[in-house]
Amino acid sequence: MTARAQFAKMNGLGNEIIVADMRGRADRVLPAAAVALNADPATRFDQIMAIHDPRTPGTQNYVEIINSDGSMAQACGNGMRCVVQALAAENGRKRYTFETIAGILTAEEHADGLISVDMGVPRFGWKDIPLAEEFHDTRAIELQVGPIDDPVLHSPSVASMGNPHAIFWVDRDVWSYELDRFGPLLENHPIFPERANITIAQVTAPDAMTIRTWERGAGLTRACGSAACAAAVSGARTGRTGRKVTVTVPGGPLSIEWRDDDHVVMTGPAEWEFSGTFDPATGGWDRDRQDVA
Repeated sequence: MTARAQFAKMNGLGNEIIVADMRGRADRVLPAAAVALNADPATRFDQIMAIHDPRTPGTQNYVEIINSDGSMAQACGNGMRCVVQALAAENGRKRYTFETIAGILTAEEHADGLISVDMGVPRFGWKDIPLAEEFHDTRAIELQVGPIDDPVLHSPSVASMGNPHAIFWVDRDVWSYELDRFGPLLENHPIFPERANITIAQVTAPDAMTIRTWERGAGLTRACGSAACAAAVSGARTGRTGRKVTVTVPGGPLSIEWRDDDHVVMTGPAEWEFSGTFDPATGGWDRDRQDVA
């Protein structure tokens, strides 16, 4: 039987996160365990953030990110805020350098409890996103939903924040679109060989926008940090906004700044819900005694 690991159920603006402590272990959270945990209403999640021992000098931890369908994710900004809050509560450290499969990122917990994550440098080349065919200008690509002469959604901006994103710009309220119907089709569209996160974005001011996201491997979520970053940089890149914006997701507002050094910094809260132990192979779990009512 696999030795159990500690976990914390948390959220970042409603983006449901499990922070799994895999430090000091050689095993990983298996896809079957992720699927099992997600099937239980108490532990349903959008991403698991599995904290492993560092692999690279100068980093505190290697973090593996797992979607609710058991697939791997390259980035999860809301989840990273949860990781920082969990570790800071344990060791008092405020600044961290993590490694993920997408590369190195830094994060910091502020005195007010908000947490900033440097999400790195966005990429816009069609091969970097990646797309299945060449587009010279990824500020708007040829892709639409609905009739050719009257599409419901069309001409998304595409970008990579370590993971692929497509942002459809709309003039109406983002809740007036059936993203639960369009999302799965667009996520798996042939133009996206690694699938994609699909976002509907409405710019409400030069420094504000509202978005909803169908998250690759997780479905509709209340918050997707990398999507908020991708929407912010795409808004600036297309002249719709400036380089510092408040991005309102269904769970609340995130502050996104596309700095002059090209790094994208996301700032927002994280919230602890409960803790327990789980089997990384099967997903069987128990709540910690102090959390049992």
